[in-house]
Amino acid sequence: MTNLDNAQTIVDTALRAAPPAVLEPGKVHAFHTAAGVKTVDLTGPDHTGIPPRKSGTTTVRDAESFLAYWTKHHDDDSEVYSDAERLTVTAVLDAHTADSARWSGHRLHLALRETNAWKQWLRMDGELMKQEAFAEFLEDHLPELLEPDSATMLEIAQSFQSAVKVDFQSATRLSSGQRQFQYVETATTKAGQKGQLTVPEVFTIGLVPFEGSQGYKLTARLRHRIQQDGLWLGYKLERPDETRKTAFADVVKAVGEQIDTSIMNGQPA
Repeated sequence: MTNLDNAQTIVDTALRAAPPAVLEPGKVHAFHTAAGVKTVDLTGPDHTGIPPRKSGTTTVRDAESFLAYWTKHHDDDSEVYSDAERLTVTAVLDAHTADSARWSGHRLHLALRETNAWKQWLRMDGELMKQEAFAEFLEDHLPELLEPDSATMLEIAQSFQSAVKVDFQSATRLSSGQRQFQYVETATTKAGQKGQLTVPEVFTIGLVPFEGSQGYKLTARLRHRIQQDGLWLGYKLERPDETRKTAFADVVKAVGEQIDTSIMNGQPA
């Protein structure tokens, strides 16, 4: 037996006599066995409990939340994109650098959500309703009525509700910018009596387009139609799409003023 063989025998005997090794997560361990050297790799996330990199998409609903997450996770190479059509602002927090590629898998997504009031006013835009339904709509949306004020509009709504047993005959535009409806009572006790209702032809409403955004004024113009089954009323909003675009642009501006990164128009790959 050579000196080398003797040395190996001593090492093997010592290894067999040694207590079992303690395997530590985060390290690579090597063991000498009869079949050779065996390697145990405990550096993976399954063993350390730590992901190898940040990943996933976090969705928020307002600029304030976007900025809070951005401040915590961005770096000098993070990128931001805005898409007015989809009403989104997307940050790629681990975007490629100028000299090397990165995963681009850690993202922040601001997806604006329209308020219920905005959706309800837009849903009925241009639609005619029977006078009772129109009056109920005004009552349900008094907080959004600015000019005339909600108290005046409530009186108008109540007037329409009380004038249900009448025959509307004509409508006249007054020099004051109001619309006057002429009617004749049809109730048994008041049959034949004439009356009139005066309604503003233009009124102003205040709406918050997106959750967490500011409010905007919109002009609504009264629409009407006198039919055999009574008076039908509605409104037409002036350029609500432009207000929506402005509201989104203001959200993007609010984000851009608080970050040092240019916001690009489009979507990340």
